[in-house]
Amino acid sequence: MTGGAWTEMAAGSAVAFTALLFAQAALHKLTDFTAFTGYVADYRVVPESWSRPAAGVALGLELLTVAALVVPGGQAAGSLLAIALLLGYAAAIGINVARGRDRIECGCGGAVQPLGPALVVRNLGLAGIAAFGLGTVPGSLLAPEALTALLVGVTLWIGYALVDQLLANAAHLRRRA
Repeated sequence: MTGGAWTEMAAGSAVAFTALLFAQAALHKLTDFTAFTGYVADYRVVPESWSRPAAGVALGLELLTVAALVVPGGQAAGSLLAIALLLGYAAAIGINVARGRDRIECGCGGAVQPLGPALVVRNLGLAGIAAFGLGTVPGSLLAPEALTALLVGVTLWIGYALVDQLLANAAHLRRRA
């Protein structure tokens, strides 16, 4: 296998991971849109009357991200959209942490977590992973390589979900102490 194939597999893995990440987040928002609208209002980065439309735009952009990532030839656009969303979310979290508003739930779509600097770092890291997807060249992987990239992406996503839950548990224990 050439160095280019390894790069393509890494990019494919990043795309698979990012698609799963945004699919989970969008599903979380879809299943309880009212609660998500409340999270958006809690952030206070848009006027309260704009919370519902802003929540709808965020959900729509997450669904568009997933669609772009899974449609052949859309990986670069999906990766760019994922990066933009993750950086925007990191900024909104950072603004609230700077305001001292760390008792609100992130609304990220995973385990329940209050805002904190670790979530800003997490989102920046996730944006970095999504950036690897920019190196994807559609159709450049053979079927076994593509399957391997998909399985690596799924494995990364499962690992991410486990770490996310551990961080949520730690935050919960800190609040109780």
